[in-house]
Amino acid sequence: MKGWIWQGKPWQAFRNVAILFSFVLNLILLIGILLAAPLLLPTLHGVARPLVSGLNDSFVTMSDAQIVRVIEVNDQIPISFTLPLSQTTVVALTAPVPLEVPARFDLPDGGGTINGRVAITLPEGLALPVSLNLNVPVNQVIPVQLSVPVNIPLQETELGAPFNNLQAIFAPLDRFLSRLPADNDDLFDRVRSLERPDEMSNEQWTMNNEE
Repeated sequence: MKGWIWQGKPWQAFRNVAILFSFVLNLILLIGILLAAPLLLPTLHGVARPLVSGLNDSFVTMSDAQIVRVIEVNDQIPISFTLPLSQTTVVALTAPVPLEVPARFDLPDGGGTINGRVAITLPEGLALPVSLNLNVPVNQVIPVQLSVPVNIPLQETELGAPFNNLQAIFAPLDRFLSRLPADNDDLFDRVRSLERPDEMSNEQWTMNNEE
């Protein structure tokens, strides 16, 4: 044994010791895993799998969720501007309008000229065409009362990317845990089926190898 390890070559001795150490370590780890598997499976199936599955389902639901609510707007908006107005319109007198204007009368046949004044009264309701050309100042406060429905998909907000990342992390872990044996009996059945592949149909053997 000592000669096989040493062989007169230090590097060969180091490699042989490393191989032997690795083999022993792997054997110990394998034995430890086999001894711990019956204790780990109930914990994984009863605690880890429901927790991971619930988190994954929650992230999927949150990714498809929508923010739905009605926003009530109750405010006052001040408005201040100048409105240029230039148009022709017809207005009606709201009261009689007395007028007194100078007048000149030329008498026929060279009778001369008479300068005087004429007094008339425009009646109430008389329609008069007028041309408007002015700037109208507008300075008002307008009350605003609105109900604004809001429907925002969560995917379109800044929360969409984090939920997608969490889903991408937990979905493979959920699939891995779902393929583990449900209990110790299931584990032993799988081990026995691997030990007797000749008792399984070719189709089942192919499916298990693919999984």
